Amino acid sequence: MSDPRDLRPEGPAALPRPAGLATRCLHVGQEPEATTGAVTPPIFQTSTYVQEAFGKPRNGFEYARTQNPTRFALEALLASLEEGAAAHAFASGMAATTTAMLAFVSAGDRVLVSRNTYGGTYRFFSKVLANFGVGFDYVDTTDLEAVRGALHPSTRMLFVETPTNPVMEISDLSALAALTREHEARIRSRVRLVVDNTFATPVFQRPLALGADIVVHSTTKYLNGHSDSVGGAVISRLAEDGEKVRFTQNAAGAILSPFDSFLVTRGLKTLPLRMKMHDENGRIVAAFLEAHPKVEKVFYPGLPGHPQHALASRQMAGFGGMISFETGSIEAAERLLNRVRICALAESLGGVESLMCHPASMTHASIDPEERLLRGITPGLVRLSAGIEDVADILEDLEYALKAV
Repeated sequence: MSDPRDLRPEGPAALPRPAGLATRCLHVGQEPEATTGAVTPPIFQTSTYVQEAFGKPRNGFEYARTQNPTRFALEALLASLEEGAAAHAFASGMAATTTAMLAFVSAGDRVLVSRNTYGGTYRFFSKVLANFGVGFDYVDTTDLEAVRGALHPSTRMLFVETPTNPVMEISDLSALAALTREHEARIRSRVRLVVDNTFATPVFQRPLALGADIVVHSTTKYLNGHSDSVGGAVISRLAEDGEKVRFTQNAAGAILSPFDSFLVTRGLKTLPLRMKMHDENGRIVAAFLEAHPKVEKVFYPGLPGHPQHALASRQMAGFGGMISFETGSIEAAERLLNRVRICALAESLGGVESLMCHPASMTHASIDPEERLLRGITPGLVRLSAGIEDVADILEDLEYALKAV
């Protein structure tokens, strides 16, 4: 029986190799539909497929949890953008992270995790997966010696966010990859470096090219970019790891729907353009906040004062639109967030519109208060996802809101 993934579109035969990122965003997985020549591939909104005869599925398509052409097209595109051997799309970013863990760790294994990580990731690791015999060690992954010292004979994965959510710490991926390979050789077992690339996107950062084994994304954020879809993705550097993810994806079933696959594919067509605007606005807004007398501290890797600014400049092609800043107290944060008009108070990030949130009570509320403080997530910390509005309007909105602080 043929593998239906062999039929998924890879892009026009004349596409130059290696094509640029913007070209791949538009063309990989986007062959015109065969019957009509429609430039946009159709949404295969089906749950199952009629078989030709007993034991003869049409081109290997049997059931939509396992195979869907719309999802396959997106997965081909994601693999190309992250320069991986395989990609798999999921119903949420947390479903992607969950599947990456289930595919590669077992009871008795330990996972080394960036101390500053998304609250939902911490919740799943520490309050769900830990109940099944997997151990988690949280470490400052910007400190290579701290990482080296935290490696254990049972460590089978290093899970890294960079930049971290929400305090924007940057980890050296090439150096961490080297440490991972050293540990692998020492214990004579596979150890995977997994990188959450949601904040940077493949436009600004290529973890697999820097030595990572697996990349995860919340496609809800920048990849889709329009705040109208929830999804996730796992991209594997090696085909054998991709096969493990594929098997787990099918077994667990948390797939991305055909319509959401279409939405993310549509969003990716403008990803380079949007990221350029997010980056331009992010740099201007961060500088404005840094100079503002009502702001105590700004966390943005594009600022020269950021502790990993030099590393970010080497490792990333841009700094993006994610900024966190300290207002000094929860009362100040509340007054600010209640006064913004363009920068909407809402969960999530990475959409074309500017969004602001209070990490301690929203995105990272699942982390114990004492642990939040140790990670720099204070009651006065505010996170801003700078959108692509006219930057003068964003600045005016922030100035107006800061008057209440």
